[in-house]
Amino acid sequence: MPGQLRDYFVVLPDSAAGAAAAGQLPVPEAAAGRPSAPDATGPAREVDGTLTVVHPSGRPWVVARPLVREVSHIARGEDALVLIGPDRVPDAVLAGILEGARDRTGLERRLARLPGLHHVIARLSGESWIRGTATGLRRIYHARHPAAGTIASDRPAVLARLTGAPFDDSALALRLLDFLPHPLSRRPVWRGVHETGAGYGLALPVAAPGTAAVSVPREHRWWEPPPGELPLAEGARRVGDAIAASVRAHVGGLDRISCELSGGLDSTVLAFAARETGPASLSLLTVAARDRYSEDETWARRAVESARNTAASTAPAVDHHVIPAADAPYFYADLASTAAELNDEPLPVAPGRARAELLLGRARATGSRYHLTGYGGDEIFLGLPHAYQDLFHGNPFTAWSHLGGLRHQLGWPLLPTVKALLDRSAFPRWLAGAVTAAPQPVARTPLLSWGVRQSPHPWLTEHAKTLIAEEFRAAAEHAEPIDPWRGRHVGIDGVRMGARHFQAMEDIGMTLGLPVAAPLYDDRILEATLAVRLPERISPWRYKPLLVEAMRGVVPDALLARTTKDHMSSDEHQGLREHAPELAELWTGSRLAEHGLVDSRRLLRLAAEPFSPVLVEHSISSTVAGETWLRTAENAWPTPQSAPTTTPSEASL
Repeated sequence: MPGQLRDYFVVLPDSAAGAAAAGQLPVPEAAAGRPSAPDATGPAREVDGTLTVVHPSGRPWVVARPLVREVSHIARGEDALVLIGPDRVPDAVLAGILEGARDRTGLERRLARLPGLHHVIARLSGESWIRGTATGLRRIYHARHPAAGTIASDRPAVLARLTGAPFDDSALALRLLDFLPHPLSRRPVWRGVHETGAGYGLALPVAAPGTAAVSVPREHRWWEPPPGELPLAEGARRVGDAIAASVRAHVGGLDRISCELSGGLDSTVLAFAARETGPASLSLLTVAARDRYSEDETWARRAVESARNTAASTAPAVDHHVIPAADAPYFYADLASTAAELNDEPLPVAPGRARAELLLGRARATGSRYHLTGYGGDEIFLGLPHAYQDLFHGNPFTAWSHLGGLRHQLGWPLLPTVKALLDRSAFPRWLAGAVTAAPQPVARTPLLSWGVRQSPHPWLTEHAKTLIAEEFRAAAEHAEPIDPWRGRHVGIDGVRMGARHFQAMEDIGMTLGLPVAAPLYDDRILEATLAVRLPERISPWRYKPLLVEAMRGVVPDALLARTTKDHMSSDEHQGLREHAPELAELWTGSRLAEHGLVDSRRLLRLAAEPFSPVLVEHSISSTVAGETWLRTAENAWPTPQSAPTTTPSEASL
């Protein structure tokens, strides 16, 4: 059946209704036949790939069906800790974290130095505490079950199935925008399902056995961005250590691993960091570009040559696999087939799914047991112009000097730049006007506000535009920024947006049977980056200076000297022409049109005019992503059974 979830977990209340809900969970095909593992750290059982950690009563507490991630768990009396991440955390480490942690604050102090990308689930002092990561790569959702009360999960689709939640047309309309800023990015596409914000955790009181399991969820902030006070040298050391620790957490001890080596700085850094973990074999994969002016392949070959020339006797064998450009699908390929995985939401990377599947399939064919990518490097290390708003407050001369270099590169006019720099509008006011009927901002518009203003695509219906406007107005009434400083707000929001998009790559990897990771989304790396003084970690005259300094001694200096970055816009534009018939088929019987959100006739006309000026000004990626996701989600499971009719009093029996 298409669109099934490959992995997930749920956190259940201690009641008969909670135990009954565990029996209604979907069983991924990929879990069937997975060998069971003995339990050695606490009250838990694993059968056919399903691990169940129980309440003291013996009822299910955490039900996890991981495919590539590891579940580490320990119990001490009534208290317990479960970590779900890339590696198995040793029992001694778990015990050190749990022992002495009387509440969630004490627990988080002990978790602060743990590398890797983990979900945290704990039972402490009569309360369940559940959270993901500050980068947003690991997220938490919750919903109200009619009989069991609040159930939490890392997958909103699971909660939608358990509660019979319908699609939310307003949330679907929001996903048709190119950028969905905080806090609207937290709107799940099912009604009654709620996302806990990144940096926040979910606290659920544990109902005593024999009482009604009516728990009211509360969100508490567990993560704060560190102040940017460190000099570049010290910050680079911390970043380098954090990158090494995150890479080890993912692939340490594995004999055969692979890395995407695009030739860019981020993928080159990951390849050399992976080599340091000491695998027997390291496969590097590069997709050749059709653009004859592309430099990526040249830099990728230089990286491979350097890795081989600087290899010690104990270094892994390095294999380089260059995928010919002719083998790489254009964007928008294979749209007619339903995706094999159900993502948490429509993701704009969907038009490139066929390209990602090709790369990961080739990586798996090398025998790789884990595949690493450099995703996250741009969002974390490149730095956005908005940061100069922050710098202007404390160091206006340095800010203006840097902006002078940026203006020269981007062609920003002087007076609009000064006006944007002096603007002091509050975040709610900006959010209320972030979507406008005015034309798309031109490329030379200074970017120094709380985000990017955008206009709805012309093929959206008036109904969709009304829903979007209402959502932005409602959010603006009570919205608070991620951080009081504009640059930090926009930067962290960008990291979290990129982390959401990467979920699609993880899910494709699970479909193919190859774990895929982006170690740069580790919280420790984000924290180490934000802790560095702003004018030292971003510069218009240096390319990712903090990352460059962090990797000196690991990556050869000649490779760290690259200051350019290739783009694939030509492949996207050509894809509109090559796959025009598939796009036309997609808009015939459009599900988004059935929901009243797009004008399918206009989209059909645009499919026949791939070089239309409309498609130059407006990207169709988010609409394609919404359409393909909706078709996948509709076919994910059979029609859910009617909701249980158990009353709250019965739920405790």
